[in-house]
Amino acid sequence: MVGPPLEALGPLLRGFRHAAGLTLEELAEVSGVSDRAIGDMERGRSRGPQARTVRALTDALRLSSEDADRLLAAARQGRRRVYQESSHDRGLCDLPPLIPDFIDRSGELAWLAQGGDGNAGAQAAIVSGGPGLGKTSLVVQAGHQQAKRFTDGRFYINLRGLDLEPLDAHDALGRLLRAFGVPERDLPADRDEQTVLLRHFVRDKSALVILDNAADEAQVRPLLPGEGRCTFWVTSRRALTGIEHARRLSLTPLPVEAATALLTAITADRSHRVTAAATADSAAAAATTTAFERIAELCGGLPLALRIAGNRLVSRPAWSAANLANRLAAEDLRLDRLAAGDLRVKSAFTLSYEQLTRPARLLFRRLSLVPGPDFDAALGTVLTALALDEVEQMLDELIELGLLNPVTDGRASFHDLVRLYAHQRLAEEETVEAREAARTAMNIWLLNTAQAAGQWFEPGITPTLAPGGLVDLADQHTAQAWLRTESANWFAALEDAAATGRHRTVVDVAQSTHYFADRWRYWGHWHTVFELSRTAAHALGDPVLEATHANYLSWAYAACLRQPQAALTLAFEAAELAQAAGDTVQEAWSLSYAACAWRNLDMHEEIITEVERAAELFAAAGDREGRSKALLNVAMALRALGRFQESLAAFDRVVDLVTDPRTAPAPWIADITAVTALSEGAQVLLHLGRWQEAKEAADRALALDSRVGVPALHGEASLSKARALWGLGEQTEARRVVQDAIHSFTSAGDTHYSDEAKAQQQQWSAITTAP
Repeated sequence: MVGPPLEALGPLLRGFRHAAGLTLEELAEVSGVSDRAIGDMERGRSRGPQARTVRALTDALRLSSEDADRLLAAARQGRRRVYQESSHDRGLCDLPPLIPDFIDRSGELAWLAQGGDGNAGAQAAIVSGGPGLGKTSLVVQAGHQQAKRFTDGRFYINLRGLDLEPLDAHDALGRLLRAFGVPERDLPADRDEQTVLLRHFVRDKSALVILDNAADEAQVRPLLPGEGRCTFWVTSRRALTGIEHARRLSLTPLPVEAATALLTAITADRSHRVTAAATADSAAAAATTTAFERIAELCGGLPLALRIAGNRLVSRPAWSAANLANRLAAEDLRLDRLAAGDLRVKSAFTLSYEQLTRPARLLFRRLSLVPGPDFDAALGTVLTALALDEVEQMLDELIELGLLNPVTDGRASFHDLVRLYAHQRLAEEETVEAREAARTAMNIWLLNTAQAAGQWFEPGITPTLAPGGLVDLADQHTAQAWLRTESANWFAALEDAAATGRHRTVVDVAQSTHYFADRWRYWGHWHTVFELSRTAAHALGDPVLEATHANYLSWAYAACLRQPQAALTLAFEAAELAQAAGDTVQEAWSLSYAACAWRNLDMHEEIITEVERAAELFAAAGDREGRSKALLNVAMALRALGRFQESLAAFDRVVDLVTDPRTAPAPWIADITAVTALSEGAQVLLHLGRWQEAKEAADRALALDSRVGVPALHGEASLSKARALWGLGEQTEARRVVQDAIHSFTSAGDTHYSDEAKAQQQQWSAITTAP
């Protein structure tokens, strides 16, 4: 026979209290049960009080035996439910199962294994990183591997930090305390009291608690007791920088080798079936490995994307790895194709995107328009028209959420797949007109700023302020730093200007940066810059302008690409244009630039004949920069021909010209020319065996180099000084200085002279170690 349904304790107790006309405080006073405990029972927080507590209440309420039995029965049923729920909660706190094909993150696993079980305080470690990096998989794997270390158990709670309503800290504390064995009836209603109770329970326990997918510091802080032997691992897309006294690990994408190994592990069974008949075919195996490496690159080493790609291969037996790689190569379709069942890369990114404010979403989307690998707040301001300080804060937020990666000095970058996602959201949420307006504003600002920065290196030009006041271009140092840091971005903007027919802009930017180019000749793009500007000058119908930029292009081929024949052809073309236009200065410059090519072709007599004439043309035109440059070329030609005394006199003449205020060019050009002449002159003195004079000349060059700041020139002066020191018998100091030269050449990207300095170092080493 089935009895009537049992009643819930809370409403039943409240009804009896109201019928008796008692307040909570009055019932507490009469029964001896605290008003908080009674309130918890009535609100359902305490559903299974002990029988003696219920009898004290029935006596205080003067209930009939029938009503007393109803209240006792409700309490007994509540205790059964509490036991069931407590058991269920303990199950929810079990670690998730291991992933069979977990890729070896040995360094990260070792990091998690660090920290002992000492009594100095609870061990807290925060594992952060962007979506899809495998934070949960890592800590779960480590938890299973280190089972023996945690003798009092391992507990896992998903804090659901990216849900619309993350798990409340109060509920998480209750679940964790029940998992530690605290009965429901003993759980405090107050969160702070729950934290105190947790601190009591973990004080002497060697246990692991994984708090996965944390929303923010406020959610996590109450769950970290701060003392005891318990270890807490927290994962979050945010860095949780507000949590004190925690060790931190920021996950990064997998390198190609590890990513390829993960794909191999996921597709192991499939690969066995597909290639069982061709195991001896090394070409097929190599092709699969190459395709896996390509997939790994297209997935950006992101574990989630790699797992999806692997699963797609497993579920498509007819596909080859190369076929999948080809499908993923299409950027506009890559994100949609990185989906397998309910696993989608886009979904992982969307969870973070939806955490952003509206302005931060705008910034995130529009940063995908930046053509280079990284950017700063200034570019974000140009793209969004938001205030600079506001953009700086939003960049921090995007980095905190793992949607951007920190680079250096306030700059940030996208993961490749996140950039595709941002660009896709841009196309979905903004009009074509809005997107194009933002891109145009960015390119205009980049080119205007590049021109303003380049003006710091042009003789006779007063630099203008940076547009918008968004960057500091206070001197040559800051201007050079901006030109180098933003080079990929302003170079892409220049290519866009050329493609859209903005010829005057292209010419102006190239003109402004060509003196700076000599400071950074191994950038790798100067030949393209000046090819674009020469083409633009031709389109403008200005032969003198075309001759000027053909000369710049000749320099790039000779000095940067080391292609002297092409450089010579361009110099002659510039000379013809200049002569036809009657411009003797550009004609002289063409001869001076031809000297770079002739030198590499060992045509030194031509330099002496033709470039001395160029020096005369420069002198007649009052061009101090050109005259000193031409005479420097003549001095180097004399040295190459073995006419050392004449060469030494010519180098001295150049130094005198650029240091005499009556004949000196612009100060920084005077400095760079003097450094070159002194370094080259030191080489002549080395040939003559005049070691002390060579060292003094190199020292003078190095003293001036502190103002010039060109690594390649520093390297040349240091190499000459090292050789002079060796000749003077100061071998220890010579080894130190030649190492400085190698470092300078390497930082400049000058492999030719770096190899020469290394060869000198090895030669000295062989002499030192010979028996």
